[in-house]
Amino acid sequence: MKFPESWLRSFVDTKIPTRELARVLTMGGLDVESVEPVAPAFSGVVVGRVVDLVRHPDADRLTLCRVDVGDDALLSIVCGAPNVFPGMKVPVATLGARLPGMEIKQAKVRGVDSSGMLCSAKELGLSQDHSGLLVLPAEAQPGADVRRVLDLDDQLITLKLTPNRGDCLSLRGIAREVSVLTGASLTVPAVTPARAALEEKRKILLEDTAACPRYCGRILRGVNAKARTPDWMVRRLERCGLRSISAIVDITNFVMLELGHGTAVARF
Repeated sequence: MKFPESWLRSFVDTKIPTRELARVLTMGGLDVESVEPVAPAFSGVVVGRVVDLVRHPDADRLTLCRVDVGDDALLSIVCGAPNVFPGMKVPVATLGARLPGMEIKQAKVRGVDSSGMLCSAKELGLSQDHSGLLVLPAEAQPGADVRRVLDLDDQLITLKLTPNRGDCLSLRGIAREVSVLTGASLTVPAVTPARAALEEKRKILLEDTAACPRYCGRILRGVNAKARTPDWMVRRLERCGLRSISAIVDITNFVMLELGHGTAVARF
């Protein structure tokens, strides 16, 4: 099972370093197979807002962007990404920034000065996707450190669980174990029960009450199937090895990872 350390610490923050946490888990019977950073080391990358853009005077596939990075003056940056548009928030490698395998310097691109670089996920070492710029959350503030905005100083922990530890196939289960092993307090988010607003009911027939003694469900109406999954949830799912599909599917997967309870959605 793979999960981000920050998610585990949201339930139980032991205050011990990552490597010590991995040792405690292993000695407690939860074999830690690997601990790896979410992102490679890079610096000098901040949130930028593309204010406006014009076509490069000497290249059809390039644009000259003016970018707000929280300073008094806007930066002029030449960009070749096809998905750049005014108003978008993107990672900006400022002058002097160090990315995996390169350092950003003042440059001329086809005779036009470029004071930085707008980055794709591949240029930051986050994935192999270089089809366009990495789009940052709309609420990100220009000038903010991208590592902080995307929580890139996190660690990914992979456990090699044995069949007898089904109780640790969830973040809350692992957190409960860490709490027992370290004496740290377990913090479980409070959940307020939602009162049923519909009178509709569906009959459920349990054919094997020994294997499934209890099955619960609720009818929901008016759900927007096209709603956008929050960025923080998408990041947590991706760091657990799951791809974001849709808000409804993502929420069910999130609950499964957090609580270890399988959920299903049926339309009728």
